[in-house]
Amino acid sequence: MISRNSKSLSLVVWRFMVAVLLAFGICRGLTAADSRPNILFIFTDDHAAHALSCYGSKINQTPNLDRIANEGMLFQNCFCTNSICGPSRAVILTGKHSHLNGFLQNGNTFDGSQQTFPKLLQKVGYQTAMIGKWHLKTDPTGFDYWQVLIGQGPYYNPPMIENGNRVSHTGYTTDIITDIALDFLKNKRDSDKPFMMMYQHKAPHRNWQPGPKHLTMYDDVTIPEPENLFDDYSGRGTAAKTQDMSIEKTMTPNDLKLNPPRNLTPEQLAIWNAAYDPKNKAFEEANLEGKELVRWKYQRYIKDYLRCVASVDDNVGRVLDYLDESGLADNTIVIYSSDQGFYLGDHGWFDKRFMYEESYRMPFMVRWPGKVPAGSVNSDLLSNLDFAETFLDIAGADIPDDMQGRSIVPLLEGQRPNDWYKSLYYHYYEFFGDRKTAHMVRRHYGVRTDRYKLIHFYNLDEWELYDLQNDPREMLSVYGDSQYASIQKDLTAEVKRLQEKYQVPDDRGSVPKNPPSLQPRP
Repeated sequence: MISRNSKSLSLVVWRFMVAVLLAFGICRGLTAADSRPNILFIFTDDHAAHALSCYGSKINQTPNLDRIANEGMLFQNCFCTNSICGPSRAVILTGKHSHLNGFLQNGNTFDGSQQTFPKLLQKVGYQTAMIGKWHLKTDPTGFDYWQVLIGQGPYYNPPMIENGNRVSHTGYTTDIITDIALDFLKNKRDSDKPFMMMYQHKAPHRNWQPGPKHLTMYDDVTIPEPENLFDDYSGRGTAAKTQDMSIEKTMTPNDLKLNPPRNLTPEQLAIWNAAYDPKNKAFEEANLEGKELVRWKYQRYIKDYLRCVASVDDNVGRVLDYLDESGLADNTIVIYSSDQGFYLGDHGWFDKRFMYEESYRMPFMVRWPGKVPAGSVNSDLLSNLDFAETFLDIAGADIPDDMQGRSIVPLLEGQRPNDWYKSLYYHYYEFFGDRKTAHMVRRHYGVRTDRYKLIHFYNLDEWELYDLQNDPREMLSVYGDSQYASIQKDLTAEVKRLQEKYQVPDDRGSVPKNPPSLQPRP
């Protein structure tokens, strides 16, 4: 394994050689010969790992996304630091936990002046691009080219912002984002420079509006139900029992497509109504009750979710095909992930936020031709805190000391460092007490090891402990069980150690208006 200092020295020597050659006028072709790999980061919103066939999905197939795993490395234990859209994106950009990058919850405003990995890649000669869902309120910084959705963005006919200027599009958003990404690769890319492109989809975010090509997909099948669709939460505490994210009670007519989507052209609305007959579906729902109504809602929800995933899969295939056809594939690292996982009826839920496995786990696959053996699988712990450092390491750039994660390049090379993570820290902030909060998930922090998970819902002062080997679906907390006394003690100490390591503020019960200092840690 090469140290950061060694890499820094190598980069300094490389830059010195370039300067000398340029001074003698014999280095005109060096930039064109830059052999550093391109980086294509494909990112979706709310795509659960268990809705990918390469992760063993029992409900759908994702052949194009599987290509990335089959031709590279699949990571089984990648997790997020804060399971919600905006905070996850801010962590990836900065390599810092939410309390340090200042974006703790959706609705915050990202400080675009701070250090991010795209800015650092620009400094070492990469051309950078950001295309698709941004969701951080301020304009992107650190990108040579960007075109992003406004806020969450609609599924159809999205207005977007291109390098500061508003532009309009007609069509399905997943297709449009891909069209823009391909246009960058074909027409806007500087062939003399390596590129880093963030190609980020809105799908499959709520309210799961499929594209025209997939509106009737799954019509003739019944999707298998998760075994805990009718979870009664008797094995957990207040937080699980008082959430507002259940298929039974929380889903709206818009989620269930009893109302047609907004923002459609007359032609699109005609196609939509041909697939969805609101009157018939409303009548069908009115004649159901109890568990049968939940089952109907589940089928209605999960099919639309999977239809959105299918569109992402098709479009990723378009991009992978272009990389092959253009000859870029051999020197382009392709990475796929999502901002967090999602509940696909698990525990009777949709959405994310909780530290429970289904929304805590992130899909993460890396294809690096000539470097990573095809079909390889890694089970080491890692998180989105490590993405920025990995991108910088791949590019041969220095990794700043104030970033809090680690490069996974050694793992990609099959060399697990002896001091690799034994545990990961998690912290969710978005709960406002008396004021109605989206999905009513209580604030909590926790720690996960390869087998155990300890969670503290600190506004409730309730703890939960799970043995993931014996209880992988987290149906029964064993906190306070004498058989786990030593585990409980060790994990409690580990939480405190990680909070000190990551400079988590002592006042964890409040969300500061201004983040703690962004100065490097001692």
